[in-house]
Amino acid sequence: MARIAVVTGGTAGIGLATAELFAKRGWAVAVIARDPDRLSETEALLKAYGRPVLAIAADVADAEAVAGAAERVERELGPIDAWVNNAMATIVNPADRITPAEYRRVTEVTYLSQVYGTLAALRFMKPRNRGAILQVSSGLAIRAAPLQAPYCAAKFAVTGFTDALRCELIHDRVAVSLSIVYLPAVNTPQFNWARNRTGHGQYAPDPVYDPRLCAEAIVSTAAKPQRDVWVGRSVLMMHAAQVIAPGFADSKAASMWDAQLTDAPAADKPGNLFEPVPGPARIDGRFGDRTETTRSEYWTSRERDWMLAGLGGLAAVGLVGALALARGPRRRLPRA
Repeated sequence: MARIAVVTGGTAGIGLATAELFAKRGWAVAVIARDPDRLSETEALLKAYGRPVLAIAADVADAEAVAGAAERVERELGPIDAWVNNAMATIVNPADRITPAEYRRVTEVTYLSQVYGTLAALRFMKPRNRGAILQVSSGLAIRAAPLQAPYCAAKFAVTGFTDALRCELIHDRVAVSLSIVYLPAVNTPQFNWARNRTGHGQYAPDPVYDPRLCAEAIVSTAAKPQRDVWVGRSVLMMHAAQVIAPGFADSKAASMWDAQLTDAPAADKPGNLFEPVPGPARIDGRFGDRTETTRSEYWTSRERDWMLAGLGGLAAVGLVGALALARGPRRRLPRA
């Protein structure tokens, strides 16, 4: 039987690239999204790979709708092996110019949808004592940036929720894996869809990565779960800067204000925050001329642990050598 994957927000960008790669590799795929036309187009695209496909129209900010979608997947496709929480929404504007309703909606879509998806998947995975749940996150969950305060806060919350839940699963000896995949700037249609009140268009700062690289990291992690995955060197640099010199990271992030906006003025854009924006099921955005072509630039927590273990071993050898030098040559005691 084919393994079964669920992808939320799977009709465009990273979600569509991920759903397509699952289908290419023989998985049955369920896609959850809001726009019925893109869902139909996505369903046709995925069925071309010859595996079962299920397209479900639902707002992932609705807990009951997400739970119902999980039940339908189990009923129509079979036991869920991997659940990918990918859906997100954002608004581009200074923090003090964002309304409470906009804060609430970004939180519901970007954070609470991952909670609801995780709980829906756990309901079926936990009794079977198997399954993989993946949270698609961002480098902005490691190092926040200006103009997207609600989104950054929501992604930070995803990490806190996931780490707490992981501890509980370890305590209960439940063999369901939880992974977080931290993504860089990616060439997706989201930059055309995001709500924007800045008076300028949104721009993806370099380096910009191919959504298919993100899909490779996600699908590979679903098949061989890792605790954390970092995609793109920019995410590693953000992580290092935040750990080593957070004050410097603040200043560096502040300089990214203008890098996120186009020079030319633009009208306010309502975006897809409350309603889907019509358009085709498309993976790529408008930054193709600047997109990195790599499909392998990602690192897992296992590789990090190996590196730290190696560094720890070298440090231990160095410490032993230093102690030996400090003690000086051993003197031979005279025989009695």
